[in-house]
Amino acid sequence: MIQTLTKKKLEIILSRLKGIPNPKVELEQYEIPGELAAQILNIAYLSGDLKNKIVVDFGCGSGKLTIGSVLMGAKKAIGIDKDEDVLKIVEDNINFAEDLTKQKIHDRIKIICEDVSIFEKEVDTVIQNPPFGIQSLHADRLFIKKALKCGKRIYSLHRHYEKSREFLSRLIEQNNGKVEKIIKFKYRIPYMFKFHKKPYVIYDVDLFIISRLR
Repeated sequence: MIQTLTKKKLEIILSRLKGIPNPKVELEQYEIPGELAAQILNIAYLSGDLKNKIVVDFGCGSGKLTIGSVLMGAKKAIGIDKDEDVLKIVEDNINFAEDLTKQKIHDRIKIICEDVSIFEKEVDTVIQNPPFGIQSLHADRLFIKKALKCGKRIYSLHRHYEKSREFLSRLIEQNNGKVEKIIKFKYRIPYMFKFHKKPYVIYDVDLFIISRLR
C-alpha cells in the first residue's frame, strides 16, 4: 500500500529528482519544475483521477509526472519516451524516490521506450508535459490526439497564447474531447542550451483539463 503524500512533500521529492544532463533541443526536453509538477498532480488527485487509476505520461523525460502519479496513489503509471538516455535517468529517479519515501514503487511503474504515436492501450488518466512547439511547430498536436484516444481524463500542459488556447480547444472538440478547465501557471526554464541568453526564463503555460466524450 502506497502512503499518499501531501502536496508539499511531493514537491520536495520531485524537486530533488535528477534532471536531464544533456537535453536534446530538437526534442524540447525542458524539465517541468518540481513545484509545478506537484501542483498538477495534486489537482488530478483531488479530482479523483490518480488514486487507484492507470496513468500514462507521454514524453515522460526524467519521470517526475510518472513517479509523482504513483506517489499520489496511482495503481499503475506508464512513462513513455523515445529517448533511451532519459529513460535511464527515470530508473535512477525511481530508486531515489524509493529511498526518500521508504516506499516500494518499482512494481507500479512501467517505462517504455517508443514514440508516443505507437502507444494504443486504454488508460484512465493522461498527465503530460508535451513539447511546446518552439522547435517544431504544433508538435503538441500529436500528444493531444493520442491522449484523447487513450485516456478518459487528460491533464496536458501547453505554452500560453490566446490563439493557441483557441486552436487547442477546437482540436480537442474535433477529437471527441471537452475542455473542463484551463488553469494558467508560471513555468521556469533554467539556462539549458547555448542559444539561451539568460540564467532562466519564465513562461506562462496553460494546464488543459480535458474529458473524453463518449
